[in-house]
Amino acid sequence: MADNVEDTLGSSVDSLAGKYLTFSLGDEEYGIDILKVREIIGVLEITAVPHTADYIRGVINLRGRVIPVIDLRIKFGMEARDYNDRTCIVVVEIQGDEGPVMVGLVVDSVSEVMNVDRENIEPPPSFGGHAVDVENIMGMAKVDGEVRILLNVDRVIGVADLEEPGDR
Repeated sequence: MADNVEDTLGSSVDSLAGKYLTFSLGDEEYGIDILKVREIIGVLEITAVPHTADYIRGVINLRGRVIPVIDLRIKFGMEARDYNDRTCIVVVEIQGDEGPVMVGLVVDSVSEVMNVDRENIEPPPSFGGHAVDVENIMGMAKVDGEVRILLNVDRVIGVADLEEPGDR
């Protein structure tokens, strides 16, 4: 039985090897699959949308497309921070109920695109029975002696997050 667990973890970690866009929120570094990233832009004027969650900053007009924008600092329970010249919006494509959906993610800064090998990725850690939600984490990448949290962007920004509170 132990072999099956290891085989399952090994094969899921194998599938995580590849290129990731890394970015920072505070002192933490995160990575998202580069195939989910559509573009990286500076912060544009964000139009607030009433009756949305506090982490939904509003919408932007990106070349004629209206795209919702989520502040990942707020989504992750971090303290809000004023935007500066390093603040970016990473436009990602997630899978919605009716097909792909474009969403902007406000991050403190974009770091790099890095290639992560299978041997440098571990599954999300167990927190010993404590109630810690690791559903949003695909794995932990060990790079240059540091750990980058590899996010499952489809789970971090679920379609339910983008609905108005009355729609849920």
